[in-house]
Amino acid sequence: MVELDEAFETVNMVSHENLDVRTITMGISLLDCIDPNLDRLCDKIYRKITESAKDLVKVGDDIGNEYGVPVINKRISITPAALIGGAACKTPEDFVKIAQTLDAAAKEVGVNFIGGYSALVQKGMTNSDRLLIESIPQALAETERVCSSISLGSTRTGINMDAVRLMGEIIIKTAEATKEQDSLGCAKLVVFCNPPDDNPFMAGAFHGVTEADRVINVGVSGPGVVKHELEKIHGQSFEVLCETIKRTAFKVTRVGQLFAKEASSRLGVPFGIVDLSLAPTPAIGDSIADIIQEMGMERAGAPGTTAALAILNDQVKKGGVMASSYVGGLSGAFIPVTEDKAMAEAAEVGALTLEKLEAMTCVCSVGLDMIAIPGSTPATTISGIIADEMAIGMVNQKTTAVRLIPVIGKDVGDFAQFGGLLGEAKIMPVNKFGCGDFVNRGGRIPAPIHSFKN
Repeated sequence: MVELDEAFETVNMVSHENLDVRTITMGISLLDCIDPNLDRLCDKIYRKITESAKDLVKVGDDIGNEYGVPVINKRISITPAALIGGAACKTPEDFVKIAQTLDAAAKEVGVNFIGGYSALVQKGMTNSDRLLIESIPQALAETERVCSSISLGSTRTGINMDAVRLMGEIIIKTAEATKEQDSLGCAKLVVFCNPPDDNPFMAGAFHGVTEADRVINVGVSGPGVVKHELEKIHGQSFEVLCETIKRTAFKVTRVGQLFAKEASSRLGVPFGIVDLSLAPTPAIGDSIADIIQEMGMERAGAPGTTAALAILNDQVKKGGVMASSYVGGLSGAFIPVTEDKAMAEAAEVGALTLEKLEAMTCVCSVGLDMIAIPGSTPATTISGIIADEMAIGMVNQKTTAVRLIPVIGKDVGDFAQFGGLLGEAKIMPVNKFGCGDFVNRGGRIPAPIHSFKN
């Protein structure tokens, strides 16, 4: 049981160290909405979401007010839309109508994002998958709250390089479609290797087909809390460092467990998981890069950064798993650039490069995240970057992702601004040498040999 006094311990964390419940996300299965008629399908989708999540925002706010810990976001994830729309959608424009329905439902219930405009194509693409992918630029340009994710690879199946090549082109088209907003659409589009079915964080959340009809997943975050605790043990041994992070992660995760149970009870929806991830924001003092620098780096990106991030990721998991009955999602440390003020500053002064960020993804919980690059970057180069990241996830049996934002009309050193939690950053340089002949080979990269364990 989670005791009430455990929540009261967090008062100082909330008031001075940016502790918050980053998101309460309701996963909703839309499998029972499938219909060959597009209008009926959209009507069923709208009714299922609005009826299921009608009290989500109020309950999240009520719990936050009662316990004194802010619940920043209330969100929804749905069954991958390519599965739901397969019988009804014959063109990309048909899928756009589903995206508009999702956006309208999200606005009606008051959530800030709805995820699951997704396709799982790690081994091959159906016609429905391709139509959804082709619809993404228009769908994200014409909606406000819809997030899209595409699974391109897994340890068990390898990497679908045809889909990787296509997604390089789709990312460029999405950037073009939203160029008046610094290509904002790409901030709501992410590609994955080994995506989890129960991730509460956007833009990668979708409700997996093995999940219950409805479920509550919670993501709690406290980079500022961890940094504050590390300041108290400055210069002490790695043993003390690790123990401090682990103990802090335990306390932070207990808050998530409490909120997940409360939300589940009040909404009458089963509790799914608590995601242990430390997710930063652009707010001062709420940064993963600040933690890395407190651990001894002059700037995030300096030699030793990958080791520091490995320590952080591992100790967060060790502390968190003891604090929650069910742990899932991504669970670890995020390293977005635009969403982390100190990370963006490190990139601005040249301490943090795209190649260093790629190395860090080997030990973080996600991947290359929220990185603004020149709008002139070729689609094949983006596909090559995606392929590299998918390979890291496939070989290391971990989740990796890519969320790149080619900002149309801007180049290295220019500023891209996305607002709110999405933040801002200077545009980073990309390796100028091409990889088109590799990307255009077509087919599938086979799974590594250790994937065949049964």
